[in-house]
Amino acid sequence: MLLLIGIVFGAAAVIIVQERYLPPRMSAGESAQLRSAYEQASGERQQLQDELSQTRQKLEAELAKNKVMAADLAASRTDTESLRNDVATVIESLPPDPRGGEVEVRAAQFVAKNGLLGYDIVLTRDGAGGKPISGVLQFIVSGDATRGGADTVTLQPISLSIGRHEVLRGAVPLPDGFRPRQTRVQVLDGEGGKALGMRVLLVR
Repeated sequence: MLLLIGIVFGAAAVIIVQERYLPPRMSAGESAQLRSAYEQASGERQQLQDELSQTRQKLEAELAKNKVMAADLAASRTDTESLRNDVATVIESLPPDPRGGEVEVRAAQFVAKNGLLGYDIVLTRDGAGGKPISGVLQFIVSGDATRGGADTVTLQPISLSIGRHEVLRGAVPLPDGFRPRQTRVQVLDGEGGKALGMRVLLVR
């Protein structure tokens, strides 16, 4: 009898503790829902880990690409500086402008073709500082005109900015039927302004 009574009291105590102090027991449906939520959370966590890994790989690839681009840019700047120094050396070796002037026309070449006057001109400033100056390039062209036209024409001025040296290349239109023989190159501080340099050259 004592053993039976002890078993009954023990079982009652377990039931009381479970009901009053332990978390409530879940039903089969609640347990299934909890398991499903856990599996869903675990799947989302794995997906986030995969996305994080992919993002890290992309970041590392971009950093490597940026490093290569930075190295290429540094090499390009070095090459550009070397070319700039080479151009400056070649320009300094050109013969001086016989007329002198604040801006010297160190070399020029003119070619007439298809109604255009093509030009390649090298200008320099003696003792030029770091700040470029603005001005215009004016061509006054002498030649043979047809239909009784003028034998000297002034072409449209070309704006320019010159520092220590400037290399200009381009083409300007000529009047219809005009065959140029020589060009007077004028460097002015503005359209119709003060002459900074001048030189007369033949047209090929």
